[in-house]
Amino acid sequence: MSGEPLVEVRDLVKHFPINRGIILQKQVGAVHAVDGVSFDVMRGESLGIVGETGCGKSTTARLLMRLLDPTSGVIRFEGKDVAKIPRRAFKPFRREIQMIFQDPYSSLNPRKTVGAIIAEPFAIHGLNKGKGERRRAVQELMDLVGLNPEHYNRYPHEFSGGQRQRIGVARALALQPKMIIADEPVSALDVSIQAQILNLLRDLQRDLGLTLILIAHDLSVVRHMCDRVAVMYLGKIVEIADSDTLYRHPRHPYTGALLSAVPVPDPELASRRRRQVLGGDVPSPTNPPPACRFHPRCPKAQDLCHQQEPLLEQKPGGSVAACHFPLSDAEAAERVATAEPV
Repeated sequence: MSGEPLVEVRDLVKHFPINRGIILQKQVGAVHAVDGVSFDVMRGESLGIVGETGCGKSTTARLLMRLLDPTSGVIRFEGKDVAKIPRRAFKPFRREIQMIFQDPYSSLNPRKTVGAIIAEPFAIHGLNKGKGERRRAVQELMDLVGLNPEHYNRYPHEFSGGQRQRIGVARALALQPKMIIADEPVSALDVSIQAQILNLLRDLQRDLGLTLILIAHDLSVVRHMCDRVAVMYLGKIVEIADSDTLYRHPRHPYTGALLSAVPVPDPELASRRRRQVLGGDVPSPTNPPPACRFHPRCPKAQDLCHQQEPLLEQKPGGSVAACHFPLSDAEAAERVATAEPV
C-alpha cells in the first residue's frame, strides 16, 4: 500500500426522487441514499465499508463505478473527476475499475458459456482479437481463480455457487484493472465456500497489487480482509479507521453496538462483554433525523446531538469519528471484550 490516493471522494450525495402522479409527475420527496460521504482509497489498500441494510453501501459502490450519476459531490480516480467523464469516454475508465456482484446466480448470463462470459470484456474493449489468443487468455484466468480450464465450454448452471463466483472474479480480472469493488461477494454462499472466495480475493490482491473495496455487513469478514474500515449509517460515514484500531477501540456508539453483536466463540469472553442493544428502528432515509442521524437510537445522545451535526474528526486512539460524545476506552472495551478476530 502506497501513500498516494487512487480514489478521492468528497461530499458525495445521491438522492433518488420520489414522484407522484402518472402523467404529470411531481416530485414529492427524495430518498437520501448517500448524503455527504468523503473518504480516500490508497493504492494497493483494501477498504471495507460496513453497515446495516439500506445504509448506502451498495449505492456508494455504484457511484464509484459510475453505474449511477451522483446528485452532487466529487469522485476523483487518479486525479480525474469521474463525474465529468462523458459517456463516450467511459471505456478507458471501465478498464481501470471492475466490480464483483453479490449474487453469482443472477450476475452471469445463463445462455452463454463460461468462456464467452469471461471473454466478453476482451470483445467489448477490442483486446486479444484472435480466437486462439482469446481462448488462451480465458483459460489462464480460469486457472488463476481455481477453475478447471477444460470447463471452458460449460454453462453457468453446471457450476456450484462458489464456482460461479470464481467466474465473476475471473471476469473482473480480465482487463487487468487497478481497483476491484466487491459488493458483498460471499453473502449468497455457504460458510465453508465463503472462506475459499475470501482467501482467493486476498491472495489475488497481494499477488496482482490490486486496490480492493469490500462492501459487507459481516464484521468478521471485513476484519479478515481489510486494512481500513468505514462504518456507514443512514447515508453517512460515522467512523473510519484502520482495522485493528476500529475493532479494538471503536469510538462511535453505533460502531460499538455493531461490534457488541458479533458472536464470540469463547464463553468466558462473551460473559465479560456488555451487549449494546439499540432501541427503535432505523429512521426512514426519506426523512432522516436532523443533526446527528444516530441520535434517536444512541444511548449517549444529549441536547447537542439534536441540534448540531457532528463532523468526522480525529479521536483519541487513531479513529476518525462523527460523534460529539465518543466512547471512552472503558466503554469500548466493554463492547469488544476481545482483541482477536472472530
